[in-house]
Amino acid sequence: MKKIIIYTKCRFVYVWLAAAILLGMVACNDDFMNRTPVTDLNNESYWTSENDLKIYNNGTYNAVVGVRFFIGNESSASGSKNMSFMGMEAVSDNFASTDVNLQTWANIAAGLHTVPSGATTTTGLSWNWSLLYRLNFFLENYEKVTSIPVETRNMYAGESLFWRAWFYFDKVQEYGSVPLILHTLNEKSPELYAKQNTRAEVADAVLNDINKAIDYLPEAWPASSPDRVNKYTALTLKARICLYEGAWRKYHGLADYQRFLEAAADAADKVMKSDKYRIYNTGKPDEDYRTLFTTLDLHGNPEVIIAKYYDAGKYTHSINGNLVTNGFMIGVTKDLVDDYLCKEADGTAKPVALSTIYKDDIIENVFDNRDPRLSQTVLDPRKETAIIGTDPASTKGYPRLNYMVGNSWVSLTGYNYIKNWNKNDALAGNSEVTDFPILRYAEVLLTYAEAKAELETITQDDLDRSINQLRSRVAMPALTLNPPMDPKYAGEGISSLLVEIRRERRVELSFENSRYHDLMRWKKGAYLAKPVLGIRLEAADIAAGGRYDATGKTPPATFEINGKRYIDAYAGTQFARDKRVFDENKHYLYPVPTNVRAKNPNLDQTQGWPE
Repeated sequence: MKKIIIYTKCRFVYVWLAAAILLGMVACNDDFMNRTPVTDLNNESYWTSENDLKIYNNGTYNAVVGVRFFIGNESSASGSKNMSFMGMEAVSDNFASTDVNLQTWANIAAGLHTVPSGATTTTGLSWNWSLLYRLNFFLENYEKVTSIPVETRNMYAGESLFWRAWFYFDKVQEYGSVPLILHTLNEKSPELYAKQNTRAEVADAVLNDINKAIDYLPEAWPASSPDRVNKYTALTLKARICLYEGAWRKYHGLADYQRFLEAAADAADKVMKSDKYRIYNTGKPDEDYRTLFTTLDLHGNPEVIIAKYYDAGKYTHSINGNLVTNGFMIGVTKDLVDDYLCKEADGTAKPVALSTIYKDDIIENVFDNRDPRLSQTVLDPRKETAIIGTDPASTKGYPRLNYMVGNSWVSLTGYNYIKNWNKNDALAGNSEVTDFPILRYAEVLLTYAEAKAELETITQDDLDRSINQLRSRVAMPALTLNPPMDPKYAGEGISSLLVEIRRERRVELSFENSRYHDLMRWKKGAYLAKPVLGIRLEAADIAAGGRYDATGKTPPATFEINGKRYIDAYAGTQFARDKRVFDENKHYLYPVPTNVRAKNPNLDQTQGWPE
């Protein structure tokens, strides 16, 4: 007998499986095209009870832990860098990094990635199909369990349909068109040498799977299985899927976008009306948002719909120690920081470009009168002791630039990331256990508002039951239907209301694996080609006796905007501003790896990428 850790929705439990079952039903090859069907191990006699279905699906939850769309904070020490939602943010305009572990993501953001030779998750181009085989195998066999009611049997099928919908949604986001495989294959299967299905075909299959999952899954599982995906988890995923596909179709000039946007709004509305979840709000606007990401155990949090849970001694991560504390080659970008609204003296909220009170002459002023989510995502130097504690490596306080003493907490941009920094958990080294929310109610509200706005059916009541719940948590003024246009986005061809809804999404979901995909679906990839900047840094700041005295050192390069100078984060690197590019013809989707097309020459290369 062999013990393995099974991940049930987000909760780790220990189960014992016979070695034969482990080898035949849990293990998966990375390439579904080379997978031998499971025909041994008395497969026909396995499917006899509800417990058989439960155990098999427990193994599926375990398998999902390592899939990129569910990675949260990866469990290994090295993986907590390149395979964590925080590290992966370097693929967007929210985060800058020259850390070697994050170069995959920084390369994609700069438009410098090439066609990969192989299909590995570490390239960021995850042409990996092992999870799909496992899901298809279950769906081909679960009906053999005839000893239980059909409704009970279907609950477990709903789980596999949920994960298959998410699996293929992830593939559509990455490649657009992919092979649509809805059954297990053997070495004679013609699908091994088929072309990709169209994006429309795959998207419809995803929608079919998630709709079935919603129908099959219970509103709640028995008390003995409290952490499994349920009907509302599936509705939340449907809202995400349909918002993405609807916006992609609208802004990339494809047909039928209204159907998906309407489905997104409807799914979100059903979750909202269920009263199963609510925004976590204890009346502490300067703490509640960040608490979601620094809590050791998120069980019972009313905002969490599905999360990745960690357990001391069983399943841990090291995001704080490996990427936050020692992340001296990373930093939050000025572009993200600039998007947090200012709270004006007249009780309104305005962009920095319209604010009458905003100043950035010193970093502390950047945080004054701003959306409190800013200082809960980026370190306000005045909160150093409360958030970080005593850092013996620090000689000048914060921010600490890349030429200062030691590596601890040095920032590439001058803006230090703190959103999920838990100073007590960081002391655990590579055994950190802060949980990470994967789907939360805040996203449901954001999806609802955006879908309604894109459909031009949004009302003030819609804003009040969605966006304004998020603003209320952080004591920000409410959003109305006709906000002032932010000059930063005045030439984007969208309404000022959509600008604000997109801003809210960027601010609320930063470092949660959202921003890059949002830019792709909005057809705003060109944002990634802009200079990547940090804090204001004038000559007087780095002169002898200045706050960032660089005497005898090499200070960061700077870039001038309207007579002010800001850290040029990537100057002198392969990601420098004069090397950044976004090719509208190809960079919205990933290329198919070379060795994949060598095995199946009938696969087309993604549009724009070299054959």
